[in-house]
Amino acid sequence: MPAETAVYTHGHHESVLRSHRWRTAENSAAYLLPRLRAGLALLDVGCGPGTITAELAARVAPGPVTAVDRSAEILDAARAQARRAGVPGVRFLTGDVHALDFPDDSFDVVHAHQVLQHVGDPVAALREMRRVCRPGGLVAVRDADYAAMTWYPQLPGLDAWQELYQRVARAGGGEPDAGRRLLGWAHAAGFTDVTPTADVWCFATGEDRAWWSGLWADRTVDSDFARLAVGGGHATTAALRDVAAAWRAWGAHADGWFAVPHGELCCRA
Repeated sequence: MPAETAVYTHGHHESVLRSHRWRTAENSAAYLLPRLRAGLALLDVGCGPGTITAELAARVAPGPVTAVDRSAEILDAARAQARRAGVPGVRFLTGDVHALDFPDDSFDVVHAHQVLQHVGDPVAALREMRRVCRPGGLVAVRDADYAAMTWYPQLPGLDAWQELYQRVARAGGGEPDAGRRLLGWAHAAGFTDVTPTADVWCFATGEDRAWWSGLWADRTVDSDFARLAVGGGHATTAALRDVAAAWRAWGAHADGWFAVPHGELCCRA
């Protein structure tokens, strides 16, 4: 099984976790929720700080829930989140989606949110998720599509951000336009019973604009993305500051609107 080769573009800077902690089962896994029921065994791959994990665990309780992430540090935050949510029985482990350390047919549901865009071999990852899913179970994946993100007003600095992000992500081995590719990857991984859907995050109120623009402005200059952009020769520090300023200008605009489309799949194992 191939090892994880892609670089995680975002890292775990506070500006990144500000976004990740906002995610809930409702705003990030609504396509999966009607298929969950009490007693199912669930694996959450790439759980991050665990906000989605904890809510999925509440949906399948008393079913066992396991969550894996590459970062041991972020798993500490996920454990704390599970305790706060009243689901302390979730098992958190470090792991690589290309080589999950579980026997075949271990789970009824295998879920991954915003993971396949960051891995070295998404088809192999899906095959591995299928391997640990019981026959008749579900593999559920959801990823954003950066090229399909759209906003108003059309500030040139945000066009520069979009192009730069795609270059940095691909240089690290990822695929930022994963959302549109999920179905093809699932077919290549051998899934034949697939339900594809799409959903959108929209940031258009004053509060949402301030939050979304602020975290991306900070992420542009302070997170691992900034380090990779400058270290890889994709941008200068000054150029990143200009992009961050564009984010803040968009956030301050009364007519500002930003949409983040996602591809989603429920794949029957």
